[in-house]
Amino acid sequence: MLTVAYLANQFPSAVEPYVTEEIVELRRRGIRVIAGSVRKPRLDPSFVQSQPEIVLQPLSALVLLRALWLCLRKSNRISTLIARVVFRGGEGPLKRLKALAHTWLGACYAVLLQGQGIDHIHVHHGYFGSWIAMVAARLSGVGFSMTLHGSDLLLHGTYLDVKLENCSFCLTVSEYNRRYILDRFSTVGAARVLVSRLGVNVSERDTCPVPKLKTADDPFTLVAVGRLHAVKDHAFLVRACTQLHDLDVSFACLIAGEGPERRSLESEIRQSGLEGQVTLLGHVAREQMDSLYDRADVVVLTSRSEGIPLVLMEAMARGKIVLAPGITGIPELVIPGKTGFLYQPGSLADFVDRLLFIRSRTQMPDHPELRPYLPSAGRQLDWVRHAAQAQVRHNFNRSKNLEAFGELFLQRIAPQTESIADESFVLQQI
Repeated sequence: MLTVAYLANQFPSAVEPYVTEEIVELRRRGIRVIAGSVRKPRLDPSFVQSQPEIVLQPLSALVLLRALWLCLRKSNRISTLIARVVFRGGEGPLKRLKALAHTWLGACYAVLLQGQGIDHIHVHHGYFGSWIAMVAARLSGVGFSMTLHGSDLLLHGTYLDVKLENCSFCLTVSEYNRRYILDRFSTVGAARVLVSRLGVNVSERDTCPVPKLKTADDPFTLVAVGRLHAVKDHAFLVRACTQLHDLDVSFACLIAGEGPERRSLESEIRQSGLEGQVTLLGHVAREQMDSLYDRADVVVLTSRSEGIPLVLMEAMARGKIVLAPGITGIPELVIPGKTGFLYQPGSLADFVDRLLFIRSRTQMPDHPELRPYLPSAGRQLDWVRHAAQAQVRHNFNRSKNLEAFGELFLQRIAPQTESIADESFVLQQI
């Protein structure tokens, strides 16, 4: 039986359901998967069926000593990695020290995997966990692969040259990311960089509910879903809401998510006098997301960097109008004017103009003589909603994309394997 060690920075995580889904898919195909988490996961009853078998931190003194001895015994396997950290590259002293510490953690991971018969190590995201997995694979004499998303590639690609050079293959979530990797890391062969799209649950229904037209007094409802982190740039959204307020637009903005930017956002909302219009909802449970999306006239995203966000897929699968920046892989999902709307990245004016355009298509005409045409006016955005659903159903369907991931993974780590026990194509959702 093939045995794969699958490592994530923190597993399980409510904001990274795809990690659990990929582990389930590999196990469904008869692969023994040893799930690992670098950090101790938060206790959550909803994840009782998907707890990690290995947690790196905290570590016992015995494991640390065994790891040090392993590094000394097999120093020839990691000497080039250490030389890269110490002598080459433009990283600062702090990053170099962290990489050396992560090398030791990689040896600890290898120690914890000893006796498990590991054939391959895969890591999700290119953050520090990928260095740990790479070192463990070197010391264990097995293959190493990783999945890259957005910020881990585009903003925080520390030592990515080494990781890409050492991986058997690299999965990434968009064609944009693949081109980015091949353009900037010329030594990486194109055959080793593969697109593996994420996806969401898709309804089989062919129609989506048509929202009722609103009067000028009905609030135009914006919904944003995402961690309150600087890269998500919710402050940009608050500034846009200030402009809507100044234009006397009746609106409500609901922001779902928690994170380190909450206090800053609360302060900006108060200073702008938007307490009655912009609401920070905090963490919204998965079972409450349907009702939140139902309230939205438009689902907005204001991130500075992304892969292809699940929130946009979820909104589009529900037939919602979306507005997002035209960055990275987002245009592969949101085709401007066809499956949603894009705005010029960083342009507050363009963002607000797009909001006003969408709002104008959701409102009842002010002039009575136009009332006979209300049925037609009410369907102005219908074709976008239907096209959005079709886009997700065909290209970002969780079930289909997980099947494709499983096939791809098997081909790469076991090209000579003719069959795997219980290889049906029924996805076990969690």
